[in-house]
Amino acid sequence: MRDNAKDPERHAKRMAHKQKIMNERIAAADREQGVLLVLTGPGKGKSSSGFGMLARALGHGMKVGVVQFIKGKFATGEEAFFRQLAGVDYHVMGEGYTWDTQDRERDIQAAEAAWAQASRMLADASYDLVLLDELNIALRHEYLDLDRVLDDLQARPSMQHVVVTGRHAPRELIELADTVTEMRVVKHAFKEQGVKAQKGIEL
Repeated sequence: MRDNAKDPERHAKRMAHKQKIMNERIAAADREQGVLLVLTGPGKGKSSSGFGMLARALGHGMKVGVVQFIKGKFATGEEAFFRQLAGVDYHVMGEGYTWDTQDRERDIQAAEAAWAQASRMLADASYDLVLLDELNIALRHEYLDLDRVLDDLQARPSMQHVVVTGRHAPRELIELADTVTEMRVVKHAFKEQGVKAQKGIEL
């Protein structure tokens, strides 16, 4: 720690300077539009972050839609919670992890059915936020046509927000997105300690 780090006068000056910069940025950000967010990377928390935004949107009285790709073999806390709330259109469309199904054609059919639901939501301006959970996995395995997905995302209503989660987001989706976060692994209880998935944490 620098010697002047705890100096109240220096700290106040730095914060005043930072406040001025942030206020200028906020004032300059005068556009209002729906944003496309991509949450990717090998770290934990991509879906959790997406569902956090879902809760935030519901807090503002917004209508939300959820389509879960890949997942579906086991019950999750988010499904149990959000399904019961007004304003949530929730669809679990996967049949489990790719190493569980071991059937590419079946996985393709499940992904295409899921995209049909997603496409319906993306074309409907009444949905304020759409969460496409684990879509990136379906794209990585080429269960869906990437160009079709990108076209539907681009054609959505101008004020509709979309959150896409999953590892290995394709470059084209990252380029299209407004905000991209890549999560990395520092430690993981399963990999390092053999701790199985826990309710409220992974499930």
